[in-house]
Amino acid sequence: MVPRLLEKYRKEVIPAVQAKFGIKNPMAVPRLEKIVVNLGVGEAIEDLKHLERSMEELMTITGQKPVMRRSRDAISNFKLKINQPVGCKVTLRRYRMYEFLDRLVSVALPRIRDFNGVSKNSFDKQGNYNFGITDQAIFPEIDTGKLLRTQGMDIAFVFNSGPKEQTKEVLSSLGIPFAK
Repeated sequence: MVPRLLEKYRKEVIPAVQAKFGIKNPMAVPRLEKIVVNLGVGEAIEDLKHLERSMEELMTITGQKPVMRRSRDAISNFKLKINQPVGCKVTLRRYRMYEFLDRLVSVALPRIRDFNGVSKNSFDKQGNYNFGITDQAIFPEIDTGKLLRTQGMDIAFVFNSGPKEQTKEVLSSLGIPFAK
């Protein structure tokens, strides 16, 4: 079964972006390649159970098993050694990516208190978009009664190509609410 946002992208977003920017070839329209969800768990330095718990929550949110991330450098002020677990990440592609984006846009972001939209200044030179969420409890998959602490996450939308004006138009057509 094809995700709802993928059908919307194919049938509505591509023609709209082609018309707005004068793109002749539909394959030249920016396409979302992957979504990377990253959790940095600083408390994992003292206790590895915090990281294991965060990995379980990230797996519940995304539907895919996360990869443990390890430190590259030693930082004595933070009591951090080389190759010590410090976080986890998930790279979503294809159908899981569009299903996660649909849940993020239609369910999770509206649950943020006093939410006015995401920043429109978080695009890089290649047109990719990054933003952070301060609390994982906005996802309905998480049982808030079992949470030990709030954990933030970074979400990166990676595009195949295109200037940031075009990728911003694609994201806003897919439902990402940008602040005014």
